[in-house]
Amino acid sequence: MKYKNIEFLRLTPLRGPNIWTYRPIIEAWVDIGGLEDAPSNNIPGFYERLSSWLPSLIEHRCSVGEHGGFLERVREGTWAAHILEHVTLELQNLAGQRTGFGKARETSKRGIYRVVVRSRQEQVTRACLNAARDLVMAAINDDAPFDVPGTVEKLREMADSLCLGPSTASIVNAATERRIPSIRLNEGNLVQIGYGARQRRVWTAETDQTSAIAESISCDKELTKSLLAACGVPIPQGCIAHGADEAWQAAQDIGLPVVVKPRDGNHGRGVSTDLNTQKEVEDAFRIAENEGSGVLVERFVSGDEHRLLVVGGRVVAAAKGETASVVGDGRLSIAALIGRQLNSDPRRGPSDDCPLGFILIEEDPAVVLELKRQGYTPESVPGKGKKVLIQRNGNIANDVTDLVHPDVAAVVSLAARVIGLDIAGVDVVAEDISRPLEQQRGAIVEVNAGPGLHMHLMPADSKPRPVGEAIVDSLFPEGEKGRIPIVGVAGMQDTTLIARLVAWLIHLSGKSVGLACRDGLFLDRRQVDKNDCANWAAGQRLLINRSLEAAVFENGAEVILGQGMAYDRCQVGIVTDVEGAEALGQYDIQDAEQVFHVLRTQIDIVLSDGAAVLNAADPIVLRMAELCDGEVILYGPGPNLPAIVEHRARGGRALFLRDNRIMLATGPVEGPLAGLPAFAARKDEGEADRAASVLAATGAAVALGIPVEMIRVGIETFEQDRNGKRPAHNRPRKAANQQLTTLFER
Repeated sequence: MKYKNIEFLRLTPLRGPNIWTYRPIIEAWVDIGGLEDAPSNNIPGFYERLSSWLPSLIEHRCSVGEHGGFLERVREGTWAAHILEHVTLELQNLAGQRTGFGKARETSKRGIYRVVVRSRQEQVTRACLNAARDLVMAAINDDAPFDVPGTVEKLREMADSLCLGPSTASIVNAATERRIPSIRLNEGNLVQIGYGARQRRVWTAETDQTSAIAESISCDKELTKSLLAACGVPIPQGCIAHGADEAWQAAQDIGLPVVVKPRDGNHGRGVSTDLNTQKEVEDAFRIAENEGSGVLVERFVSGDEHRLLVVGGRVVAAAKGETASVVGDGRLSIAALIGRQLNSDPRRGPSDDCPLGFILIEEDPAVVLELKRQGYTPESVPGKGKKVLIQRNGNIANDVTDLVHPDVAAVVSLAARVIGLDIAGVDVVAEDISRPLEQQRGAIVEVNAGPGLHMHLMPADSKPRPVGEAIVDSLFPEGEKGRIPIVGVAGMQDTTLIARLVAWLIHLSGKSVGLACRDGLFLDRRQVDKNDCANWAAGQRLLINRSLEAAVFENGAEVILGQGMAYDRCQVGIVTDVEGAEALGQYDIQDAEQVFHVLRTQIDIVLSDGAAVLNAADPIVLRMAELCDGEVILYGPGPNLPAIVEHRARGGRALFLRDNRIMLATGPVEGPLAGLPAFAARKDEGEADRAASVLAATGAAVALGIPVEMIRVGIETFEQDRNGKRPAHNRPRKAANQQLTTLFER
């Protein structure tokens, strides 16, 4: 029996914390049609086909919790949506997008499921979902064997072209480990780490601390050498040559052998070493001339090439180069020997997963020159046992970090400081990196900005070095998280009013604050967008703004369900109520209990040193208190509300009304904080309980540590500010008593 194709009804990227997880996902609504009546154990041969096409599914533990758990479920019988989830995850893993989070849940409509998978790159995940559907249907309908290798290769190529490069990814991953948030700013490798005024930016191995002047200096090899020499750093003697004849003359003046290289080259391109004859020098000049704007001739330094990585003035990794050679067999050409003896090495390959790259003669004229110096061409057939040198450099992939002599580390760090680079790749030629350079006539030959990290992340013969962590630590000293105070407001009861009042109170405290709400987008008191900005995209606009010291976000249930929240964690999370299920039918939300599971997201992401501000009058909202990692502050209409009484008995903080005054209590002790403003005391028909909204906003201000007198002034002046009038210039009154100040402090 042939089954109809699984149909994607919609694919929704949730780019921030959502009902499923803190991380970005794609939620696919799928219609499995007739497969609802055909679990996997009822489809002849399905298990055998799926497990043979994707044997790595054996690693999926699934709900069984054991190795092979998912395949056990397939054998016993499970549904197509669940299988689609796991196949999508595995295709992502095989494409280099390691992840394990996924869910498949029924909706209220028979045969319709929500399939959720973690998404590290949205386009790649979409492609994996489509490929997974094709693979699953081919296995179900017993079509021709599915081309898994070809599919995976296409997905991997797609991931390589769209995802962060390994250097940038290592930095982002290190920031994530320290719970520092990040935002990708373009389709390349420009990434923001941290939020607002606390952010830093990285681009591969360059940061916003990398001086443009220093980078320009490092690109000028002659200028770099002169500055290093002036500071006593050992360098090889050399000069600029403007022609092949001049290069040979310079080589004679310096003394053979010499090195010829581009004046402003990088990555070892166009570099020829150990040159001893006029022809070698002139040929090397032409190669170098094609790689840069000038050619440099230098004294040849005997020894191995090393790359030392300096971050924040400290050597954090070092790698050693090795030559590449082939041995003749009397039958094969040198070109064929390169393919068989060198490029067959599993460490070599075109992707970032390989520590060594392929040697491609047609793309590297330096290899041809090296062969020519030995009397060969790529088509030459060396005799049996004859060793032929292919590359003198370009294979810096052997880790030697633990061998670097302290004196070498000191002079390398000095070189980076002289040029002015916060991150530098310093090339050192030495016979033994474990000895001081002056003992072996070693020298620093280059200082490079934006150095590649790949050789340290994936060395050919040793453990990787935590260079990403070193860069993050240099940008964010211990204890610094790159975060600004963020307040999120969720619910249905006047959340726009609450968000605007919180932003006003933060503004009065002296911080530059951004606000994204239904009334628009605000930077301090300036409205920069009049559209509804209670959404993910508007929130991101705030977080990338380098001037903002705090931000407030209004989050409706629709945002959490349809977009994900704009930020990963917050200092304060406010939830007012769990009403509005009737407006969420398109998300298959039908009652208050389901709304609870949506809005709890706002509390799930409160930081451990933050606070949840919850409506004590709503028993469902109160259940969120146990989900909060930080403090819980309750608010309600009066002190006798059972939840507030119980909370105070445990020493918790609460806000409530007494004789039209806002009271702040910590445990059994209470005191007046401010009078209820006129706009909140009015009972306009059809309007929400504004008194409760003022209490919620005040609770956020208390959690943020805004001074009592400033909160009082802010509440009194908010109505005028909200209506576009000039706020009253009331002088802050002294606190009623010292007791209130004590109540305010955590």
